[in-house]
Amino acid sequence: MRAALALLLLLAAVHAEHRGKAYVRDKVCQEFKTLGKENFRTLTIIANSRKFSNATFEEISHLIHEIVSLAETCCAEGANPSCYDDGSSALSAKSCGEDSPFPAHPGTAGCCTQKGLEQKLCLAALRHPPQQLPRYLEPSNEELCQAFKKDPKDFADRFLHEYASSYGQAPLPVLMGSTRTFLSMVSTCCISPTPTTCFLKEKLERKSLSLLTLMSNRVCSRFTVYGKDKVTFSYLTSLAQKMPSASFEDLFPLAEDAAEVFSQCCDSVDEDCMQKKLSEHTAKACGALSARDKRFADCCEGKNLLQNYFCISALPPAPSPKLPEVQEPANGQLCGEEGARQAMRYLFEQARRHTSVPDTFLSKLYDASKTVRAECCSAKDPSACLDSKLCGLYTELNFLDFKKRLRESLMRAMPDASPELLGQLVGQRADFASTCCGPNSPPLYCTSQV
Repeated sequence: MRAALALLLLLAAVHAEHRGKAYVRDKVCQEFKTLGKENFRTLTIIANSRKFSNATFEEISHLIHEIVSLAETCCAEGANPSCYDDGSSALSAKSCGEDSPFPAHPGTAGCCTQKGLEQKLCLAALRHPPQQLPRYLEPSNEELCQAFKKDPKDFADRFLHEYASSYGQAPLPVLMGSTRTFLSMVSTCCISPTPTTCFLKEKLERKSLSLLTLMSNRVCSRFTVYGKDKVTFSYLTSLAQKMPSASFEDLFPLAEDAAEVFSQCCDSVDEDCMQKKLSEHTAKACGALSARDKRFADCCEGKNLLQNYFCISALPPAPSPKLPEVQEPANGQLCGEEGARQAMRYLFEQARRHTSVPDTFLSKLYDASKTVRAECCSAKDPSACLDSKLCGLYTELNFLDFKKRLRESLMRAMPDASPELLGQLVGQRADFASTCCGPNSPPLYCTSQV
């Protein structure tokens, strides 16, 4: 497995540190011979579908054919030593052609103005932004078997492309394990005399891996967009809204621990990193919070820690409690060594008092607080600057108070609007709420919608 992952990393993004043409050729050929042609091909589909998540199946197929053919030809016994370098140069030239069949990328034209190795490195570094809303929908058992029996190879290729492009932020080992067990399930159950029973048994067996794929894609997407500090904040406020009775000291270490798991495992080629460390984190969270909250205790009853984590992450916010008014941090605290922690603590206190405010808006407040601190703490009069800017910073927390009266407010604002238009506007906002008001909303998509 680790050899396979080394190959994927090599194919998915050529590192700027170039160790010579022979090194690249020898590395690819070593993996090609170790894995065999079919496994090499499978992993190349996964790697490039992750890399070019918005490419069509046909575009990916063209690219895979060229990569596999290049390896098969140039890694054969007696192949010319310059075969691989010449072939990869020809591949780059084809990528730069007007009628290139490979995945389209807006950065291709810029790469094609360069020459030689620089052009290859530039093209290899291109990648599409990840899909914010996974588009893969698993067909019914009957549809799966119909497509599989019609053309098993085409079925497998299309599944690998669609699944890897939809869940491309999941760590490579997780994604590879999930696709492998899925295809094994289909090939086994579609020839079984009792396919329904077979599918039920196999889906139960791969439930944990399916959940791990879903969750790791979700948390790693957020980590990619937010970075470690902001993920810590996001996780902290999510816990605060689920358990508003808990203090900052109770929850902040768990948020830090979760962010550390994601930082270690999202890009790891260790087969068990995400499963092991996320399970360990869940055990810590359950140990710290179960005795304090029945909902957490119920989630932590199961023996499968990954399913327990999924349960916790899916908990809706608790009702907003009646807590004393938040004490704003002193200006000197905000600009001191612990300024970032003090700002995060203040937003934490706001989040536990306004548990229905979604992560999308809290993250904007987090960004705004960082901007204000950066501007004001370097100003001639930091206190005056902070007073003028922070006073109105948190009023957005009342945004969702309008949700219950959405239709009424629209009717007052647009008294001449037709029922159709009002219905359309309410629908748009309802779609936004259903996607972005939950604790696991896709950050880039929701920020753009705001």
